[in-house]
Amino acid sequence: MNPVRIIGRGSLAVMETLGRIILFAAISIGRGILPPYYPKQYVRQFLDIGYYSLPVVGLTAIFTGAVLALQSYTGFQRFQAESAIPTIVVLSVTRELGPVLAGLMVAGRVGASMAAELGTMRVTEQIDALSTLTTDPYRYLIMPRLIGGLVMLPLLVVVAMIIGVMGGFLVSVNQLGFQPVSYLNDTFRFLEAIDVVSGLVKAAVFGFIVALMGSYHGFNSGRGAQGVGAATTMAVVTASILILVSNYFITALFFDR
Repeated sequence: MNPVRIIGRGSLAVMETLGRIILFAAISIGRGILPPYYPKQYVRQFLDIGYYSLPVVGLTAIFTGAVLALQSYTGFQRFQAESAIPTIVVLSVTRELGPVLAGLMVAGRVGASMAAELGTMRVTEQIDALSTLTTDPYRYLIMPRLIGGLVMLPLLVVVAMIIGVMGGFLVSVNQLGFQPVSYLNDTFRFLEAIDVVSGLVKAAVFGFIVALMGSYHGFNSGRGAQGVGAATTMAVVTASILILVSNYFITALFFDR
């Protein structure tokens, strides 16, 4: 019975953690929608999650689009289907690679930062001090991060989509011999609104997941430097896994025929 017992304990631990995360999110949203509000905290999170993440997201997107064009050309050349490269690049970037890679990059940069910051505040008892000063930590610390992730990641993904398609365009025109006008015509001819909308919906979900995981693990960090380090690691790992899992379900919701 030992294997069954181990599986049962693991399943119960997963469900318990999931319940705590859902309860944490519900409390944060329930308290955060009520006044008082803290505009400076919201602006700070918007800048940290959105503006300061632009370089890493932009670099990831442009080289992803460039590599996608090269790999597609190598594969499609065997079947004389090089004309499909603009379609493959724009659909892959808008539907999948733009949102997913941007989400993973932000999870590595912002999720870890949130967990480390909140974990340090927990260790140094700054969160307890906020409660003592009648400042709700859920309103002051958590809700701005959740809204920041929900709002700013879709904006980052819009930039990633444009830059990613541009990377594929530059490689296709300068190295693969495509005509610029025909490439752009093929790109816009096969791009539909549902492709962009699905990518933005994914981005909003991914942003919320990153902010929630970073906030949850940091807020509930263990004591000492080891606890902060473990919280930071768990924030990035759980956010990355949930991004990939939720990506499948959102894709199935939009494109399952």
